[in-house]
Amino acid sequence: LRKYIPFLRALWFSNLNLKDYDIVISASGAEAKGVKTKGHTKHISYIHAPTHYYWSRYDQYINDPGFGRFDQLARFGLRKLVGPMRKWDFRAAQRPDVLLANSSHTQEQILKYYHRDSKIIHPPIRTKKFNKYCKNKKDRAGFIVVGRQTPYKRIDLAVRACSSLGKDLTVVGNGPENTNLKQLAGPSVMFIDQVNDDDELATLLGTAEGFIFPTNAEDFGIAPVEALAAGTPVIAYKAGGPLDYIKPGVNGDFFNRQSVKALKEVLSKFKPEKYTQSDIKRSADSFSTESFRKKITKAVNSL
Repeated sequence: LRKYIPFLRALWFSNLNLKDYDIVISASGAEAKGVKTKGHTKHISYIHAPTHYYWSRYDQYINDPGFGRFDQLARFGLRKLVGPMRKWDFRAAQRPDVLLANSSHTQEQILKYYHRDSKIIHPPIRTKKFNKYCKNKKDRAGFIVVGRQTPYKRIDLAVRACSSLGKDLTVVGNGPENTNLKQLAGPSVMFIDQVNDDDELATLLGTAEGFIFPTNAEDFGIAPVEALAAGTPVIAYKAGGPLDYIKPGVNGDFFNRQSVKALKEVLSKFKPEKYTQSDIKRSADSFSTESFRKKITKAVNSL
């Protein structure tokens, strides 16, 4: 039900009593930035994205709300509410004293939709944990893709491309696209619908030749950086968050069109031996939890 009631969430956050606090930090991709502070209280809002269903992905949500048999009701509600909720969302984004963005892509989106400047602090990744699972090249095989299986993630591109080329691919995750993806898959594609813990995920990442990240809908993207920390090069669609951490020829490569053909071209030329694992792991160091902690502390101290 919470998906249906953004206006109630907005009302709830707006009415939180925060007068006894010196610093308030909201972490928000939607309504949490709308908290109100007064007097000496300072508010830092860490923005994951301007609210997707009002702004950059409104058309996408209208086409595929993700509510199954209730899609028509969701479309009706979003069309009716989007006007007043965009106005509220814009006003809410003016309330914080400081806006932080999780990537340069999000920073651009904040300026576009909220007309405000922001400072980039990338999300915290437990890089040291994933460093431990980095295997030698001789112990690695196949590609891997990780994530919730929804249409906008475009995991189908990875499944189609690897099936067509006969390249081994491990698909980790579940979601509404799971059945469809399994129907698309050839014999070289294996599915793991659920991993038991982070250690199992880290092992899978650390034993793959390459990580495929085909979506253009991630404002940052945690899983690709975890793969880098495990010494695994990333092949990503050239958009969004990966622009901040993929360095072609050093820790991965881009494909420029979101199509099976474009991805196949990059996969066909992919040579894992040209990458140095120490360079790949090092490229993830600046996204560590320690780095995040220092930058957040500095942002708080600046107030």
